Amino acid sequence: QVRLVESGGGSVQTGGSLKLSCTTSGYAFNFCDKAWYRQAPGKERELVSKMTADGSTQYADSVKGRFTISHDATKTTLYLQMDHLNIEDTAVYYCAIGFMVRAACKDYWGQGTRVTVSS
Repeated sequence: QVRLVESGGGSVQTGGSLKLSCTTSGYAFNFCDKAWYRQAPGKERELVSKMTADGSTQYADSVKGRFTISHDATKTTLYLQMDHLNIEDTAVYYCAIGFMVRAACKDYWGQGTRVTVSS
């Protein structure tokens, strides 16, 4: 059973950095997309960054140039490096990783990690 465990959230001042991690329960993600989402208080969940199966990356306009999505060599941990954080980045961040299930990609979600940015 695939399980995703997130870590790395916390409190930071504006301009600071955090690196989020999303570790699978030993399963390598090879064939499907993976992404980071966030949900700020009172707002809908939004896509922050996405990495397709072929390694292409996409970023929300609000985080371009500040956030970087990556993974480790074993493809069992997904990262989100967040630099130059601002108050608007405050949210609960979720990873979503696709795994092949019966020849189709099925998204699995982490439990969320809270990021709080203050001035």
